[in-house]
Amino acid sequence: TCGKVISQCRHKGKHPKTKPAPKPKTKPRVTASYQNEVLRVGNVSYRMKYVSGGTFTMGATSEMTEPWENEKPTHQVTLSSYYIGETEVTQALWKAVMGSNPSDDKGYDHPVEQVSWNDCQTFISKLNALTGKNFRLPTEAEWEFAARGGNQSRHTQYSGSSRIDDVAWNRGNSGDKMHPVKTKQPNELGIYDMSGNVWEWCQDWNGDYSSYAQTNPTGASSGSHRVYRGGSWFYPPRLCRSSFRRYGMPEVSYRTLGLRLVLSQ
Repeated sequence: TCGKVISQCRHKGKHPKTKPAPKPKTKPRVTASYQNEVLRVGNVSYRMKYVSGGTFTMGATSEMTEPWENEKPTHQVTLSSYYIGETEVTQALWKAVMGSNPSDDKGYDHPVEQVSWNDCQTFISKLNALTGKNFRLPTEAEWEFAARGGNQSRHTQYSGSSRIDDVAWNRGNSGDKMHPVKTKQPNELGIYDMSGNVWEWCQDWNGDYSSYAQTNPTGASSGSHRVYRGGSWFYPPRLCRSSFRRYGMPEVSYRTLGLRLVLSQ
């Protein structure tokens, strides 16, 4: 206080104003858009590739050497047109949407990894809220059709070639590490890394194949494991084949497992 004698107060009746408490800092709002097959979130871009619908033989076709039993029997699948990511989802895109990067091997243009199937659903939900679109994981059939090159398929064992070193980072050439996206040749549709680099989650529950022809299949109606595809930098070439199938519980995550986006036409 100024004391009892007002005339001796150096403030002369005017007390200094207390400064208001600083407002809490708010994170800038993330902006996102999807135009002309390019998804943009903040300053990160992610290109989608058009896959024209068609009919193909899914499973252990003749070019697939030493197939596993879960790749049989082969069966005809007819798909509607859709868009699929030119690359695996990068760590840059994941961080732009989620605000953090869970990957073990950090790199702006590396595929995101250490993400469970459940994590992918959270990421996609946030992405769809930002864009107003309906991005999702590919069905297993959509994944394989795109990996094989769609209607332009040259019927190769891996995605884009039967020479694995042309198109896939795998145990034989990776130097025991993941690599940036788009550092191998693309397949017939201009899609990169569908063989090797990291495995990619699919939407489907794991289930056995049947020999019946199907249209836009979505896999088993229920289950305990979700499918993932494509092989990775840590696994041998045999597991990078376009028909090879693997699966895991939806809550598990690995440093060899990521995702790729799909958007229905």
